[in-house]
Amino acid sequence: MHAYDYAVIRVVPRVERGEFVNAGVVLSCKAGRYLEARIELDEARLRALDPGVDLDTVRAHLAAFVAICAGGEDAGPIGRLPARERFRWLVAPRSTVIQTSPVHSGRCDDHATMLERLLDTTVRAPGATGRR
Repeated sequence: MHAYDYAVIRVVPRVERGEFVNAGVVLSCKAGRYLEARIELDEARLRALDPGVDLDTVRAHLAAFVAICAGGEDAGPIGRLPARERFRWLVAPRSTVIQTSPVHSGRCDDHATMLERLLDTTVRAPGATGRR
């Protein structure tokens, strides 16, 4: 069993209203050398909050989470940082369209399975399981 930290990735289309749609999860485990983000944006739910939302921009910003987790040159300067520092950068509080929940912790023996479970419980609509 390894300790892990995670945060829910949220899209807040109109920051002044504070309404959001959970769009993904980022999970980090230092001991397991694991850092991954998975995105599953329900665009219809997002449009319900803001019919004029720029979905192309939102998709690009969410894709940046995945790229930064993967690391490397394609992820820009942040992608070259060690994994734990990338996680901390991703979950830092911000007042933008893409935000994260507070960081939560747990223990598991299979990070990919835990990430899938977190998607089921925090992102996917009730009754919907598995990848879309």
